[in-house]
Amino acid sequence: MGRVVSERMVTRFRSGARPSRRRDALVGEEPLEIRVDGASLAVTMRTPGNDYELAAGFLVSEGVISRAADFGGATYCRGEGKGDPNEYNVLDVLLGDGVEPPSPDLARRFYTTSSCGICGKANIGAIGTESAFDPPGAELEIALKELLALPDRLRERQEVFEETGGLHAAALFDATSGEMLVSREDVGRHNAATR
Repeated sequence: MGRVVSERMVTRFRSGARPSRRRDALVGEEPLEIRVDGASLAVTMRTPGNDYELAAGFLVSEGVISRAADFGGATYCRGEGKGDPNEYNVLDVLLGDGVEPPSPDLARRFYTTSSCGICGKANIGAIGTESAFDPPGAELEIALKELLALPDRLRERQEVFEETGGLHAAALFDATSGEMLVSREDVGRHNAATR
């Protein structure tokens, strides 16, 4: 089944019934170490897949990059030991030309979770990150009917949730046409949005 979904024996408990054992599909969660130009920046838990997008989104949310050209590419790294296989859990990001590497103060040299981004900050002053993007202007209007239809449209695209029943999702829609541009699933709702 792969790294995203696996089958395991589970014990099911229901009110008024005896526990029962059965096979069930479970969503995967693995660590991802994000490095920038070879230097470790953060370790987060995530559902495997779309890791380049997750790393790019993380760097945007931390104020390291602000446009596509700032992301010079990424490469998965082999394990730490000589001859260790590539397990696709360490990603080294190359910054674009002229982009300054992140401050050593930004480095999260400890395990973080697939949470909102506050977890793992060294102090409360590190929570605020200045965005490179302006908020939408007052001219942005979305009809209530369209807005209320978005969750159902997203749910139609949640393939892994359909199989496991245990995953968050986020999507990006065009505000003018209502077209879904991209959707992503992850055990962490913030990771889904970051991708």
